[in-house]
Amino acid sequence: MSKLFAKKQLSVLLSEASDSEKGLKRTLGAGSLIALGIGAIIGAGLFVRTAAAAGQHAGPAVTVSFIIAAIGCALAGLCYAEFASMIPIAGSAYTYSYATLGEFIAWIIGWDLVLEYALGAATVAIGWSQYLNKLLTNVFHISIPYEWCHSPFETSDAGVTGIMNVPSLFILLALTLLLIRGTHSSAIVNNIIVITKVAIVLLFIFLGWQFINPAHHTPFTIPADAGSVKMHNGQIVNYANFWNHGWPGVLRGAGVVFFAFIGFDAVSTAAQETKNPKRNMPIGILVSLGICTLLYILFSFVLTGIAPFQDFLKAGGEASVAYAIDTYMPGYTWLSTFITVAILAGFSSVILVMLLGQTRVFYSMSNDGLVPAIFSKLHPKYRTPYLSQWMFFVFVSLFAAFIPDNVVGDMTSIGTLFAFVLVCIGVIVMRKNNPEAPRAFKTPLVPFIPILGAVICLLMIISLGLENWARLFVWLGLGFIVYFGYSVKHSKARKLSDN
Repeated sequence: MSKLFAKKQLSVLLSEASDSEKGLKRTLGAGSLIALGIGAIIGAGLFVRTAAAAGQHAGPAVTVSFIIAAIGCALAGLCYAEFASMIPIAGSAYTYSYATLGEFIAWIIGWDLVLEYALGAATVAIGWSQYLNKLLTNVFHISIPYEWCHSPFETSDAGVTGIMNVPSLFILLALTLLLIRGTHSSAIVNNIIVITKVAIVLLFIFLGWQFINPAHHTPFTIPADAGSVKMHNGQIVNYANFWNHGWPGVLRGAGVVFFAFIGFDAVSTAAQETKNPKRNMPIGILVSLGICTLLYILFSFVLTGIAPFQDFLKAGGEASVAYAIDTYMPGYTWLSTFITVAILAGFSSVILVMLLGQTRVFYSMSNDGLVPAIFSKLHPKYRTPYLSQWMFFVFVSLFAAFIPDNVVGDMTSIGTLFAFVLVCIGVIVMRKNNPEAPRAFKTPLVPFIPILGAVICLLMIISLGLENWARLFVWLGLGFIVYFGYSVKHSKARKLSDN
């Protein structure tokens, strides 16, 4: 039983972080890390989940939902920053858990992160496909045939059944090729995307402010007697439900919009490719999170002020932002096209960072013997885990091309929140077990900050409902089969403990 919780020594981790010709190449500075974080954060969450949370759960108080989610992320981010400054190697929460809570917990986190990165990338790739089709239709008056941009499990109102989501494969392939060439090239492309989409978000906030109707912000939370709304897809949302009105609805909204913050922790997966990581990692994590939080609060305040929250369910759907502009901002139809471009750019950078994060987590797990060595084999020229990148391209593509996006919905959020809880706990354990270890950044007010971060994240997990808990347990069950079938026989930490 003790071997299940064998820990990886901090001295071993730090030796792996040393820059060598055989390791990952260090090319990223603080500015690139901040852009990497913003690139991962601003995407599907802001443009899609904001309207979904406001329409179904929180109403105009979705701004408070963002604040709650941001507080949970900020508290976890402080813990991430301490770990990233102490253990500047690839692997993120997986590596931190290995050093503090032992191998079994580390495996759970590493397997759990597949929900965040791989399935998250698949979900966003499907969204990218949908918005590409919208852009082609609005600007060029052409559209991709339904059967070639939807999964076999989807059928149109006209009775056409999908075959394969081809555009999602295209974006996944393009970004995989870019990542194989190295993080430096990827960072340059990501920086351009970040500038584009942040500029358009600011433009929406600035132009939309004059169209805010104060009546749309009253009442601030959804009242229990607000009745029900029939969504554009035929589903009925009853606001009398406990999680669909008042402050419980705001908390549920926080669990929904939490998806909008997923990605800031992906910055820590690039630690082994960062110059001066002890200084730059905390800057990249916390600054990117702070910038995005401010933009989210302003964006959601403007969006819910322009249109009534019910409209996001009745007619807006995934394109609620464009709908609000077209319907309530006369003379600014061109802005909805710009928003669509921003969404495509945002989705692209999110997929880029998700694919980067996934392969770096498995790079560390492979070096530890928990997954096959192929996941840590580096390209002879670019020094990137190219075979792992190709394997995850195939894995992610299967979901993106053949599975509807709603299947993996909130699984991404619940998996990430679970990782955040364990990182918060890990800081307390590390302070107790390794108090003398050098820390370029220290989480303040330990253990208060980590405990509060874990509690807030747990509350958001609870709000996501039993269905998503069930999916999480099924996924973990599959992981246990892999762990006890392969990992326990090849674990390097176990072999060291036997010596």
